[in-house]
Amino acid sequence: MSLSAPTLLVQMNPTHQFKPVASKSRKTVRSSQCLEGRTSHSSKAVTVRTRTKPSRKQTRPQSSPVSLPCFRNTTILPPEFFQIDALDLAPRFLGKFLRRDDVVLQITEVEAYRPNDSACHGRFGVTARTAPVFGPGGHAYVYLCYGLHTMLNVVADKEGAGAAVLIHACAPVCGLETIQERRGQQTEKPILLTGPGKVVWNSWTGLNRIRY
Repeated sequence: MSLSAPTLLVQMNPTHQFKPVASKSRKTVRSSQCLEGRTSHSSKAVTVRTRTKPSRKQTRPQSSPVSLPCFRNTTILPPEFFQIDALDLAPRFLGKFLRRDDVVLQITEVEAYRPNDSACHGRFGVTARTAPVFGPGGHAYVYLCYGLHTMLNVVADKEGAGAAVLIHACAPVCGLETIQERRGQQTEKPILLTGPGKVVWNSWTGLNRIRY
């Protein structure tokens, strides 16, 4: 099952900025609004990771299902943005935003998967389960991992490539109360959304009901 734009992936001039506090990657990539860095191509998977947290001096905007002040100037990314090599696309996601209703997240950690990677679902070709990952870049590829965790991936490259980028972790920007309620935790610490299963299951109701 392929979902076209289940969330809005946008770039903007946010009222919130997140400070990079740690970086784990095979090649350092900084999270910023206009990231131009590129990762080198290789036959192995490249994991681009960066963690951020809100500045202590900043306050979070109030959640609103109708109007989000932090989203006054937004640009929904066009399909062409996604239709490049997964290794080039992954670092471009860092610092971008995901929105669904009153929940807005900033992407802080991603993983790139090419079809020649042994961990990529597209390595064995098209099947009933993996068909969405062979669609055009910009679609969502959602699957259940170990029968527990729902994982959100964004299909990369041209149609038929079989590549994707996993959204591994995010930082909450708007809708914190909604996220806390779904998580059953009142913390604002990064652990709230550090993990791909947490990003989907606790931030967007509906996506966690999709199965392949």
